[in-house]
Amino acid sequence: MAKYLAQIIVMGAQVVGRAFARALQQEYAASQAAARARGRAGQQSAAASSITGMSLQEAQQILNISTLTPEEIQKNYEHLFKVNDKSVGGSFYLQSKVVRAKERLDEELSIQTEQSQQKQQSQQNTET
Repeated sequence: MAKYLAQIIVMGAQVVGRAFARALQQEYAASQAAARARGRAGQQSAAASSITGMSLQEAQQILNISTLTPEEIQKNYEHLFKVNDKSVGGSFYLQSKVVRAKERLDEELSIQTEQSQQKQQSQQNTET
């Protein structure tokens, strides 16, 4: 009786282990496919996030920006930087967050500009 019970437990553990391993392999494959789909732009954006220590969404929230336009970024940056100046009772911490957010958004703008230039060049090359 105990022998059969032990066999059932071992077989059950093997089934669960195989199912877990298969699910893990599928998740890894899906993750790799998503990473390839994001391509080079995703890698550059992730690198910019790790350098500045801030995600694109966080930077947009800090500067209260919905679209990435240089004019809007500069306008909101200047306002928030002045408002948070220590001489007017602001917070140096918040001021530094504003600076980091602007750096992150500027980096994202340069990535997008570079991508659009590469896309235009590749279209010109295929047309000729």
